Amino acid sequence: MFMASRLRYCGLAVALLSFIATPATAGETRIAVAANFTAAAKEIGALFSKKTPHQAVFSFASTGTLYTQIINGAPFDVFLAADQARPQLALDAGVAVPGSGFTYALGRIVLYSKNPTLVAGRETLTLARFEKIALANPVTAPYGAAAIQALDAMGLRDTLTPRFVQGKNIAQTYQFVETGNAEVGFVALSQVAAHDHGSRWIIPFDLYEPIRQDAVLLTNGASNEAAKAFLAFLRSPDAVAVKNAFGYGSGD
Repeated sequence: MFMASRLRYCGLAVALLSFIATPATAGETRIAVAANFTAAAKEIGALFSKKTPHQAVFSFASTGTLYTQIINGAPFDVFLAADQARPQLALDAGVAVPGSGFTYALGRIVLYSKNPTLVAGRETLTLARFEKIALANPVTAPYGAAAIQALDAMGLRDTLTPRFVQGKNIAQTYQFVETGNAEVGFVALSQVAAHDHGSRWIIPFDLYEPIRQDAVLLTNGASNEAAKAFLAFLRSPDAVAVKNAFGYGSGD
C-alpha cells in the first residue's frame, strides 16, 4: 500500500513538473513569407520565440508562388506578402480573415553589383557596360515588377530586355549577382543593407510605386493564438528595429 501511494505521488509530481515546464499557451504557427523578407523574418522569428512562448515556422518563396499554394490549400496561418494585391485576393477568395490585413513593411529596390566600381547611378543603366542584368520575375515577384516600372520610367526597358537574367524570386535574383551569372541586378535593399560590399544605387521612389508589403491572417490560423501573437509582434518596437536595420520602412 505504501509503495503504491508513493508511486502515485511520484507520477503526480512528474505530471505537475511537465505542466509547469510547458506553458499551456505555447503554440506554433506556419507563416508564408515573401522571399525578400527572408533575413528579417528569421531575426524577428528568433526574437518572437525568445520573448513569447510561441514558435514561428517560415516558408519562403515569391509572393505569387505562395499565393498559389495558399489558394490550393497549403496549411499556412499567416501570409507576409511583398505586395498588397495578393493579400487582398486572399481576402476576396475567402481564405483570409476580414480586417486582419495591414502593411508590415515598405520595401525598396537597389541596383547592385559585386564590382565596387560598376554601379554609379542612372548612368550605369544608360551606358550598359555589362552583359547581363538580373531581376525577379515581374509576374510573380513584386520587386521584379518594381524594377520593370523603374526601367519604363527611364525609357530603358526595351534596350535592356535582351540582357535580362530572370530569377523566380528576389532571393534567386540576388544569387545571380553574387555568383557572377549577372554583373548587376535589381535586388531588395534589405539584401544588401547589412554590408557595404560592391557598388549600389538605391532607386529613387519617383521611378516606381512604393512596395507596400501586407500581412494577413489566413482562415487556417483564425483560431491559432500563436499566429495572432506573431502578427501583433510584427508591429512591436523589437520587430520595427529589425525591419529598419534591413532597410525597410515599418509600414502601418
